[in-house]
Amino acid sequence: MGREAFVLEGKHVRLEPLELRHVNGLVVASAIDTSLYQWSPVPQGNAGAITYVQTALAWRDSGTAVPFAIVRVDDGVVIGSTRFWNLERWSWPQGYPQHGRQNPDACEIGYTWFARPAIRTGANTEAKLLMLTHAFEALQVLRVCFHTDSRNQRSRAALERIGGKFEGILRAHRMAADYIPRDSARYSIVAAEWPEVKQRLTQLLERA
Repeated sequence: MGREAFVLEGKHVRLEPLELRHVNGLVVASAIDTSLYQWSPVPQGNAGAITYVQTALAWRDSGTAVPFAIVRVDDGVVIGSTRFWNLERWSWPQGYPQHGRQNPDACEIGYTWFARPAIRTGANTEAKLLMLTHAFEALQVLRVCFHTDSRNQRSRAALERIGGKFEGILRAHRMAADYIPRDSARYSIVAAEWPEVKQRLTQLLERA
């Protein structure tokens, strides 16, 4: 996983490889309710969205991220963005079955945001289900991590609801949306926990 493009599609949302053609959709989606994004770097305006996409594509080209536009299946409207990033490839010694493997051993899911109309619709749940299924079943990663601003109680509650395990607070860990170092709450899901998390996500999606 790195430079290759692939689509993850569910019943409600489709995760398309992020491209400059999504800029207008991102601008519209992020402008609906900017109050949602006090803790997150979300593109505002055409120039901001172009920079956002170009930066994501540069990370993709360097092999460190796989960014997506989140598209509503029913009408093709862009409702947000997310990405795999912080892809970790471990140096397995010779003799280990994992020696020489090309897929990442661990990754992070982040830079996730949704437009106001997508909140509480199941879009986030299905997007997480699609991405975690790909990570654990196609790539066979050992761990998926999440970081969110320690003050972002809505995001933290969502991660805990799907089965993410709280690992602690990393101080001055990431740059906040206002370019001030923030404290990040760290969560993770490991491969052994994936079957239970998958069942929980599936049940949440059915009730959404």
